[in-house]
Amino acid sequence: MDGSDVILLDVWVSVFGARVRVALAEKGVKYEYREVNLGDKSPLLLQMNPVHKKIPVLIHNGRSICESNVIVQYIDDAWHANSPPLLPSDPHLRAQARFWADFIDKKMYDGGIKIWKTRGEDGEEAAKKEFMDVLKVLEGQLGEKPYLVGESFGFADIALIPFSFWFYTLNKVANMNIEKDCPKLADWVKRCMDRESVSKSLPHPHEFYERAMERSKQKGQ
Repeated sequence: MDGSDVILLDVWVSVFGARVRVALAEKGVKYEYREVNLGDKSPLLLQMNPVHKKIPVLIHNGRSICESNVIVQYIDDAWHANSPPLLPSDPHLRAQARFWADFIDKKMYDGGIKIWKTRGEDGEEAAKKEFMDVLKVLEGQLGEKPYLVGESFGFADIALIPFSFWFYTLNKVANMNIEKDCPKLADWVKRCMDRESVSKSLPHPHEFYERAMERSKQKGQ
């Protein structure tokens, strides 16, 4: 398929956009990447996502698909003939993959942002503990498996792996050591990063840190 049939409206340092980039790479889908300025939203973004007005937005043959996990499932369906499948064929495993992707959506972003924004030692320690508790739950789900659900890299892993480029920043700003405290998760991150679809789709952790610090200075935080 010609890349002009598929357009991704995105921001490079978005964890949610990264999910879509990984999924497209896994399926070998060519696409046109368009970086969006969220401070000055384009008419195309407002037209294609009039409800939330957010990225990522996948435009396929002129029609838009919004919300990262929904987009990843769409990619799996629309390019089902392309290997590998992103969702398991077994109904129970499919349900498990969706459950964990939903858990990640509800816990990871807010938990990380809470650490970043919290001021005061007591509040910061509580935010760090809350976030680490989430990581420990995910590490428990991982157990001795190579990936979160089943034996193959898939939907739940794609939902989580972009958050790994936050870890360096959280370690720096909150005096954490996520890799030491969650060794199984750290090994999982390395396993995922060995995949070209992941390593080429995620910003470098140091790049994210520099952008985060620059944005913080601009806001006077």
